Amino acid sequence: MTRLLTQQLPDVASKLRADLVGAQSIKASNKEGKLTPHASVAMSVRTRSTAAPVFSARSTLTQTGFAIAVSFAASLVCSPALAGAEKASDTTNETPDEAPGPTIQKQSGAAVSVRRRQLKRTAPLAARSAPAQATNAPDSRHDRPDKVAETKPPEKIDPFAKFDNLREKGTWLNIPGPADTIDQDKGGVRSALADLGIGYVGWTQNTLIDNRLPHASKSTIFNQRYVGESPTFGTVNFMIVTYDLSRFGIPDGQISVGAEQQYWTWKPAGPDRVGINTFAYYQTFFDRTLELKMGYLRNHDEFLGMNPFGPTPVILSQAGMSNNSAPTPALNVKYNFDDRLYTKFSIQRSVSPDGQLVHITENPSGLDWRTADASILLLDETGFKNKAAPGLPETWLRAGIGFNDSRYPHLAYPLQPRANANSAYYVAADRQFWQADPQGSPARGIYGGFSAMYAPSDVNKVSRYLELRLYAKGLFSSRPGDRIAIAATNIAWSHFAVDAALAKGDLVHRDSTAIWGRYTARLAPGVYATLGLLYINHPSTITYTRQTGHALNVLVSTSVFF
Repeated sequence: MTRLLTQQLPDVASKLRADLVGAQSIKASNKEGKLTPHASVAMSVRTRSTAAPVFSARSTLTQTGFAIAVSFAASLVCSPALAGAEKASDTTNETPDEAPGPTIQKQSGAAVSVRRRQLKRTAPLAARSAPAQATNAPDSRHDRPDKVAETKPPEKIDPFAKFDNLREKGTWLNIPGPADTIDQDKGGVRSALADLGIGYVGWTQNTLIDNRLPHASKSTIFNQRYVGESPTFGTVNFMIVTYDLSRFGIPDGQISVGAEQQYWTWKPAGPDRVGINTFAYYQTFFDRTLELKMGYLRNHDEFLGMNPFGPTPVILSQAGMSNNSAPTPALNVKYNFDDRLYTKFSIQRSVSPDGQLVHITENPSGLDWRTADASILLLDETGFKNKAAPGLPETWLRAGIGFNDSRYPHLAYPLQPRANANSAYYVAADRQFWQADPQGSPARGIYGGFSAMYAPSDVNKVSRYLELRLYAKGLFSSRPGDRIAIAATNIAWSHFAVDAALAKGDLVHRDSTAIWGRYTARLAPGVYATLGLLYINHPSTITYTRQTGHALNVLVSTSVFF
């Protein structure tokens, strides 16, 4: 029974970990140059000359000669002051620490005074020579020659942008960045490490799940059959450290090393362990057209983009895909046809074909190269993804296929030797329907999506998984960091496994349906709390008793990032 439960139960830690994923907005900073005094004066002279209409050759020559004479006389008198003004104007490009003292300020004031007197003298001449010139502002700022230098208030610089390159690369799961952590950059520790090319993120998550139906069967932990039948508590803690290799000329190069500790009161939900969760090398080629990642990887965070607000589909887990609690050696290659269309391929050492419980029991540290009966899993995913932008809703379409040659128990012929082949297939789509703040934060809004997955029933206890979901990111302007989700799922069990249990006289069910809702609130930087309600028709695996036909699980979880 333990093996059966391990096969079909979702990874609860992965579910809640994905809850907190949100779209990340990208801030760009534009720089603007300034005209030098010589350039601005020249522009002014050229524009005034071309702007004057022609009345007659004689009047034009007379006015031009008079203007040249006045300008030449003024330049002889005012050239020292203009030189001082030019010197003072150059100080605008200096940093505050390099700015000259009061002497330059006085000089600058004198220059401004002289320039004003000069403009007053030449103003009547300009008015006479260009009587048709409009006095109101032109349509474009480029048509304003009399405006010597146009200044704008400096844009805000994100103090945490310098850490972006140190976040883990190659995963779809964007863990909150340094700005959304409890320690942020207190004491300058994170900055000091960043100067050495080192980044880090830590996460502690605590979860309690309990079935609250009044007539539900209550078992002890020792004969518990599903998560929540007895109050189920789990804690997962991990830390990932990255090192930037781009400083050595490796495009986007990065090494990431992570460790994880977890504890669950019901062991099939996630057996106790202390070990690695990643040990990876990443880099890009051909201007990021090709991405390479290899090492001990957790492909649940690399493929499919599991619904970030609900249960983790079990199909890919039973097909051998690695995860946060069971990383395995893998080589991932992603080819980007453009900014949106991609295909991603993986050669991965499979998780144990007997399930994650057996895998972690045999290899709790995660460092062993393989476990019994485990072989190679080949994965490929092709997708189209565009991120949310002002007026452009987010869209993500993907389809994938996996083949595994591990030795799986044969459900159709249990007395025969293990089968040497397994496979899995999936399609998924997510679309943003409405943007709450298109200009400020386009990722905020309402989304919908679905997933459909299939696996052969002769070697897989779960043969079909369907999910329909509706969720929102930052729905309320007063709480832009909150997440809301509702969804319905359906799992179909292998008809071979169902028929075998029925032949033994057990009560069986051929599928399991769930409806759930969840609200995740951002309480403070790096602090989240989740409250969820999950109704399941047939929560146990294939066989059940009359007291375990339904469950209404209440979920309470807290997550803290540092």
